[in-house]
Amino acid sequence: MINNDVVRQNAPHPLLLESRQVASNQVLLTYDQAADLASATEISNYWIRSNMGINGVASLGMSEALTSTNAITPDNGMITPYDPTKRVYLMTFRTNVIRGVLYIVLPCFVNLEGRTGFRGENWGPFSKNGFIGL
Repeated sequence: MINNDVVRQNAPHPLLLESRQVASNQVLLTYDQAADLASATEISNYWIRSNMGINGVASLGMSEALTSTNAITPDNGMITPYDPTKRVYLMTFRTNVIRGVLYIVLPCFVNLEGRTGFRGENWGPFSKNGFIGL
């Protein structure tokens, strides 16, 4: 018997290569492959951890599990394509990143361009998805 949840988690998907703060309230995200615009720009597909708990742009602390209730919401920020490659996206927040705080960007459910249904994490062991607030 095939477990469809496992199949959807192992489906090809883009991985976050890097997250980088580019302004006081903006973070640039770069994926390794072109991502589906609908899933890549859905802000609730993103979580940000912080070593100071929920603050500024962080939606959860370092030990909480990712849930739909602690994902980033449209009230807190938005994400838009940065260039036509569909690999680079800009997160813009209503509040500023706090200087000196460690943040970790955790995208999930972002599909490859032209695909749907991926239900896993979009980061890996070589993702540079952490940054220190400037």
